[in-house]
Amino acid sequence: MIELPVDLPAELVPLSWLVGVWEGSGVIDYKVGDASITHEFGQRLSFSHDGMPHLNYTSYTWLFPDDPGGDPTPLTTETGYWRLERRLGEGDVGPAMLPAVGRSRYRDAESVETLRNADGGFDLEVSLVHPGGVAELYLGQVKGPRIDLATDAVMRTAGAKDYAAATRLYGLVDGHLLWAWDIAALGQDLRTHASARLAKVD
Repeated sequence: MIELPVDLPAELVPLSWLVGVWEGSGVIDYKVGDASITHEFGQRLSFSHDGMPHLNYTSYTWLFPDDPGGDPTPLTTETGYWRLERRLGEGDVGPAMLPAVGRSRYRDAESVETLRNADGGFDLEVSLVHPGGVAELYLGQVKGPRIDLATDAVMRTAGAKDYAAATRLYGLVDGHLLWAWDIAALGQDLRTHASARLAKVD
């Protein structure tokens, strides 16, 4: 059973099952040419909200040590924002720090229902930033306890490693958050990269 936070904006109800802190483990399995990169990793990720119509997202991952007594090795972090895709209006903050004029059109379940797409889900926009000079904009949809995303744009700094496209899949299965991430990177086409199973810890 999913409990909705009492102060959750109506627009975030379709994403409410993500809210919280999740922790678990997964596997990296990415083939580059004839070589296969395979590692087990741990992950702690968080979806939170601050009263605005988006979720704040952070993820921290680490590699498990090869030997039983070793220390984990920090791997990478991500941060970003998840929101229902819709045209922003005067009732929304921005651009930059300009305050909203009036109230949002999407304050209750009835008005949020008008955003439901022809497939019965809600279109999503997800923006993520990586510390290695990569920023991603994903488009996709949430439909019940499943999210499908694909990159619409990837931006890289001049010094960033080659990374061209990605898809991500998230699902709530038996109370666990499962995800899979395919990437096109290092000159390879889109292929399996990593997956994990996480349990809610907070």
